Amino acid sequence: VKMADGIYNKFKSGILNGSYILGTGATGRIPIYVALLNNSYSPNPDSDYLGQFIGTYQIAGTNYVAGGLAVSSPNIAEDDIGDQGVLYGTNIVWDNGTFTARYAVLYGSSGAGVGSDPLICWFDFTTDKAVTAGTFTMKWNNGAAGGAILSCT
Repeated sequence: VKMADGIYNKFKSGILNGSYILGTGATGRIPIYVALLNNSYSPNPDSDYLGQFIGTYQIAGTNYVAGGLAVSSPNIAEDDIGDQGVLYGTNIVWDNGTFTARYAVLYGSSGAGVGSDPLICWFDFTTDKAVTAGTFTMKWNNGAAGGAILSCT
């Protein structure tokens, strides 16, 4: 998986307003999750919250839990050589799964339900990716066990 294909506009403005705290160890940090979507989804950077489409486009299948999985060990780093801020995290793994996905969305869990879970970014797999009784891994950019998920330049 490459880094995010697009960042939702609400997240961009939220970062500038100081509404979102990502990474580890920060007071008020929002947990970050990855949900998988089907090929009927059409990314729209103007979408604000997961609840706007999750019921329509989220995949279903063996060993896929609604809402997806949490990104463990999210970490923010400053990259002075690349002149960017980078969100890193461990790879996401669904074991013994049987399902098909075309997109993934990264979102923050507000704790108040999907209607207020802010969308962060999306990933387009370009084609449907299927797994049958196997392991489905979202391997972030440049990392065997984890890597760069999102960068702000």
